[in-house]
Amino acid sequence: MMSRPMLLVFLLMVLIITSQFEWKQQLVSDVEPTPSMSQKQQQISQREEAVKEKIILSQEKNIQRLNELVRSLREQLQQCRNNNESMNGSLNSLAENIIELEQQQILMD
Repeated sequence: MMSRPMLLVFLLMVLIITSQFEWKQQLVSDVEPTPSMSQKQQQISQREEAVKEKIILSQEKNIQRLNELVRSLREQLQQCRNNNESMNGSLNSLAENIIELEQQQILMD
């Protein structure tokens, strides 16, 4: 049989070896999730980038639509101004004609 100190040393060695084996397993299991976590984070960041790109494209389309509307409204405004100018010109000539007629009637009387 072994002496007590030898038995204690043997048990201590067994404990040390088994504890190191458990630590290595924990370290390996701790190291393994890190790549998967970084992959998940990378996937999340890629999804975020895709969503940002979609938002930007949508905003660009909206800006184009707004620019088209502004251009259309400017054209309509210019048409209205042209119509007003022609109406004012017609009214002015009509007023001049009425004044001339009134003056002729005054002269005839």
